[in-house]
Amino acid sequence: MRYSRDLTGYGRTTPDPRWPGGARIAVQIVLNYEEGGENSVEHGDPASEAFLSEIIGAQAWPGQRHWNMESIYDYGARSGFWRMHRMLKDLPVTVYGVATALERSPEQVAAMQEARWEIATHGLKWIDYRNVPREEEARHIAQAVALHTAITGERPRGFYQGRTSMNTVALGCEEGGFDYLADTIADELPYWHVHNDRPQLMVPYTMDANDMRFSSGQGFGTGTDFFDYLRDSFDMLYAEGAAGAPKMMSIGLHCRLAGRPGRAMAIQRFLDHARSHDGVWFASRLDIARHWAAEHPFQPRTRPSQMDRDAFVARFGGIYEHSPFIAERVWDARWAPSMTRPPALPGAWHRCSAHRAMTNALASCRRTRIWQASWHWRNA
Repeated sequence: MRYSRDLTGYGRTTPDPRWPGGARIAVQIVLNYEEGGENSVEHGDPASEAFLSEIIGAQAWPGQRHWNMESIYDYGARSGFWRMHRMLKDLPVTVYGVATALERSPEQVAAMQEARWEIATHGLKWIDYRNVPREEEARHIAQAVALHTAITGERPRGFYQGRTSMNTVALGCEEGGFDYLADTIADELPYWHVHNDRPQLMVPYTMDANDMRFSSGQGFGTGTDFFDYLRDSFDMLYAEGAAGAPKMMSIGLHCRLAGRPGRAMAIQRFLDHARSHDGVWFASRLDIARHWAAEHPFQPRTRPSQMDRDAFVARFGGIYEHSPFIAERVWDARWAPSMTRPPALPGAWHRCSAHRAMTNALASCRRTRIWQASWHWRNA
């Protein structure tokens, strides 16, 4: 059984992103536009919305409209969006736009386009896809792309579902038309993900530098809390960039949350802080994706963890002379992509040797043979 998660990533030395102009940090701001796409009986859903609002601990009301919840979302479209627009219209923002929300907000969409913001798709509806069947979620993604294209005049180049299922990333890859997917929080740099032998660029998002933490019991209580966290995140990443390891900083905002005056001030203070530094690249997610694809294009590489059993044994069966069964046992073991590289490799072979007597018999040549395996592995 193959373990799917890569827990190593770029490791101790991250690649130089070579941001434009030699920037020390890329700052990427997302404005989530979900108002009008949330759960509502009026939208044909079985219950009211219960997520990301001022009502901490809210519960869905089956078969009923929740007036306060709807009013909070209405605020995001009617007032919060325009405050964010005035504040951010001169920056290359990415909008995560729920297709049905965009459909109900033509004036806001026009303002996004006037500001030349990237509008990525945030799915068809702002609902939880955890238990939605794979085929239905795929159909929703296709409908989201079609509706988004009809509303904005161009298909979305980025995709962020947000309330994902275990199928979401695979379905995003299979859709085939996205420059990047954002349903990952796994890194501070883009990375290539391979699905069905096809590379897909992932541009990670954030749950920490995100105003959603105003709506949770453990999170930001005041705008000052939010500003302090954004400032400290920026300062750490900026210092790392100055030391030779630039990263990207993602910031997640919601019209109905950050659009409130006491929180919007924190965004303004952060922008003032970031702009006071040289070497800061404000970019949309599509800017970052296209830059990364040009500077760090996908490099095909066959990894041992991706080989089938016969190919693996044929390639590595001779590491222990006349003992291909050891390679068979290594392949049969549960291991992760991170375990296919030195220094984990010698341990994998040692653990899977036939028995202790065999291991002892091979002790005199183990070091040579195992590091020979490491060399083979690195160059596989």
